Parts: sequence; structure tokens; C-alpha cells
Amino acid sequence: MHPLKLIATSAFGIESVVAQELTALGYSDLATENGRVTFPAGDRDIARCNLWLRAADRLLLRMAEFPTTDFEELFQGVKAIPWETIIPENGKMHVTGKSVRSKLFSVPDCQSVTKKAVVERMKMKYRRERFAEDGPVYTIEVGLLKDVATITVDTSGAGLHKRGYREERGQAPLRETLAAAIVQLSRWDPSRVMADPMCGSGTIAIEAALAGRNIAPGLRRKFVAETWPHLPAKTWNEAREEARDLATTEPLQILASDSDWQVFKSARANALNAGVADAITFQHKPLAEFSSKKKYGCVITNPPYGERMGDRAQAEALYREMGEVFGRLDSWSLFILSAHDEFERHYGKKSGKNRKLYNGRILCYLYQYRGPLPPRRREGSLAGEDAESGGGAPE
Repeated sequence: MHPLKLIATSAFGIESVVAQELTALGYSDLATENGRVTFPAGDRDIARCNLWLRAADRLLLRMAEFPTTDFEELFQGVKAIPWETIIPENGKMHVTGKSVRSKLFSVPDCQSVTKKAVVERMKMKYRRERFAEDGPVYTIEVGLLKDVATITVDTSGAGLHKRGYREERGQAPLRETLAAAIVQLSRWDPSRVMADPMCGSGTIAIEAALAGRNIAPGLRRKFVAETWPHLPAKTWNEAREEARDLATTEPLQILASDSDWQVFKSARANALNAGVADAITFQHKPLAEFSSKKKYGCVITNPPYGERMGDRAQAEALYREMGEVFGRLDSWSLFILSAHDEFERHYGKKSGKNRKLYNGRILCYLYQYRGPLPPRRREGSLAGEDAESGGGAPE
């Protein structure tokens, strides 16, 4: 098959994180737009990217992109796609759709036209009028934006945030993909201590441990494209074998604590499911008791937002307590995700920088209080000569 175009979708605000991940994986010629990063790849990269992408929501196979202002143009454009190269005779074809600022605004009609066009193309290949559609699933999306149609097929199945480890959940769980993005946006690396003193179901600590040990986040789950005949099992087996070889057992300094005993037990169970329980030190204790003698650590946390009226005052009291507790960590960096519109006022300090993110449909800000980076030895320096790491880490 000719080189493909893949699309890694993401929540708004973390497209650059996904692009950085793809660059680190060796991909180039990236095109970053709102909620997506498009890049050229091959069949084996469908397996590799599904396994390795930490902050992306889904991996889509882009089949075509063309202008369209009427249903006949849409029909002919979809029919021209060589569907027979990926969909077998018994493939189950499910069509979804969306339309934004386009003349073709009726999504159900666009879905119907797209499905009809795909079937007509399949008839040309298989010389039959009806298809059983009892085989592998192919979720086709017709996306219309400003009268341009983008036709994709989902390769992931369940969203990439479903790593397979989180069987137990806190009251307001943070998506794994967003937790991974926040970890990457911080300046944390495995040589430093990291803490989440309001860990909830443990997602931030677990995602940090997976990244710190270079464990592919999709290693413990399956993907819909694994059922596609044109992607042999060998491709997936090789991608998983490569991922296992690249994982480490590096000791990490990750602390996770919570005052809620039931939630705390869930966090430990989730870490065990993820295979990183030995990388995280769990403690059942309230925020007020959190402290550390370590220097240059990093707090990454997602405290309650106080969305319900009865919880708002309680959340605000918690933010004031956070200001007091974290204020004692003079060399630490702090990254706090909150949807509260007056978080900084209650916390007692304005952040050096904040970043707009979405936790599901909830608009949040990642408040960033950056402390100094730890000293590091200058390459080639004499023994005992340490130098401060110059400047800040990349954003």
C-alpha cells in the first residue's frame, strides 16, 4: 500500500504535546491543527503509534480529503477511495459524521451518502449487491469543515485513554491522556522526585511512572485495527516486542497520597494493574501532612474543582490549604489543574504561567509555578564542579 496519512487526534490545548511525542518517535512533516496532528506513515506505524502515543485521543487513517458543496460531489469523492484495499468482503462498516461551517450541514444525510458510496465501491470489487457485514469493524467518519470533506477510518477502537489499568475510579477521574500530557508539560524527569498529594485514582502518578520507565501506554490493551486482515498479526507482535524491549525497570521517586481511604485503595489497585506499583510510594494521609526534605521536586496534581454548589466553599478552603502546604516547598515546581475561576486568589499566589486545557468538556487551566531546575554537572567539567542548568526547560 502507498504511504499513508495518519491523524492523531487530541483534546484542545495539547496538540503540541502530541506533536512532540510524534517527533520523539521519529516522525516528521507534521501538520498541527486544532485537535489533531497529521503525518505521513506506513502500515506498521498504525500499530506503533497506537501503542506509544500517550496524550492522543485516537489514531485515524486518513483516506481522502476533497472540497464538496453538494451530495453528488461527496458521493463521487467517497466512491473514488479504494476501500477494497482495507475493507474485506464481510467488513462491518459504521459511518459517523460531523459538519462545521459547511453547506452540507445535515450530518445524518452525509453519513447516509458516505455509506452508500462505500458500498457502491465495494460492489465494483466483489461483484455482489449485498454484504453480510459480520466481520471486522471499520468506523468511517465523514468530517466536513468549511466545505472540505475529510474521510477517515478509526484504527484505535476504544479511545486511547483506555489503557486497561483503571478498573477502580475516583469521584471525578482525570483522563489518562490528559494526565500524561500534564506530566509532559511539567519539567519532571525520572531523576527528580514527583508528588501528587491529592492523587485520587492515581492517574497522574501512574502515567508519570509509565513515562519514567518508557513503558508504552497501550501495551496492555487491544485495538480495532488488530482485527483487520491487511494488517497481519506479525505487525502487531513485532511492535509489542519492540515496546517490551524498550521498557526499563528504572527506580523512580514518585509519591502519591490521598485523604480518602477508598479512593486511596483504588489508586494502589490501578498501579498494580498498570505494572508500576513498585515505582510509586503510596501513603494514606491528608494534604496538611504532606512534606518533603527532597529538593527540586515537582508537584503535579488535579484537586477537586468544587463544581457543585455545596462543594465550592470546601474546594476554596482546600486551595488555601494548598497555598500554605506548597509554600514550604521552596525549590519545587508546581503544576495544578483547576476549573475554578478564582483558583489563584484562593491559593494566594499568581502563577507564572497558565495553560488552557479541557478535562472532558470542562474548561480548566494548568497553573504553573516553576521553581529552579536542579544543578547538573557540566559535561567535561572537573570532578566536584557543578553547574546550574542554564535557562529553563523547553515549554
